[in-house]
Amino acid sequence: MTRLCFEFHDAALEALGSGALFWPSERLLVVSDLHLGKSARLAAQGGALLPPYEGRETLLRLEHDLEATGARRVVCLGDSFDAAGLDLLLPEEERLWIARLQAGRDWMWIEGNHDPGPVSLGGTHLAELELGGLVLRHIAEPDATGEVSGHYHPKARLVLRGRVISRPCFLLDTSRLLMPAYGAYTGGLRTDSAVLSALMDDGAQAILTGAKPVRLPMPR
Repeated sequence: MTRLCFEFHDAALEALGSGALFWPSERLLVVSDLHLGKSARLAAQGGALLPPYEGRETLLRLEHDLEATGARRVVCLGDSFDAAGLDLLLPEEERLWIARLQAGRDWMWIEGNHDPGPVSLGGTHLAELELGGLVLRHIAEPDATGEVSGHYHPKARLVLRGRVISRPCFLLDTSRLLMPAYGAYTGGLRTDSAVLSALMDDGAQAILTGAKPVRLPMPR
């Protein structure tokens, strides 16, 4: 497992190449925007078809990160499901898989804009979580400090040696840390968008996910 270590508001954190965030002293793994059930929702609405195994791919990556880090606490930072009620419609295989991952762990579901209500699966449902000087919530709030959030699915686009590279990324400045989307086939918002440029400080940095996480100035 690849990781990049950094400090944020006195917390020693690790950005994993998968897009998860690990807090070793808290034995806490944070993932955001899993969007489980997306392929089923789109198929039911007659939308674009996605591979039906996107949930399994996401859960397999999560299982690997939990085993690799030894995390005993998990925070799913909102939009864990692609729409309210989809937790009830997940294939039985995926519901049992989540139950196995939760066994022996303190599991917290943070509400998102796609899944604002309590879920039927185990764990605790919260609007947000304050822990060790940080606040974990789904959508960034104005003037927040020490905030870890998701929602925007940031992606960095770079041109290197004539090749265009696009990767999900963490965004980091003095006040906030934005998480990449963890779910398969979730899409993303480019870091040079007006929304993200306005949200992040001028000195913001990006941590690109992938085989080897890389930290660089936020592409604008």
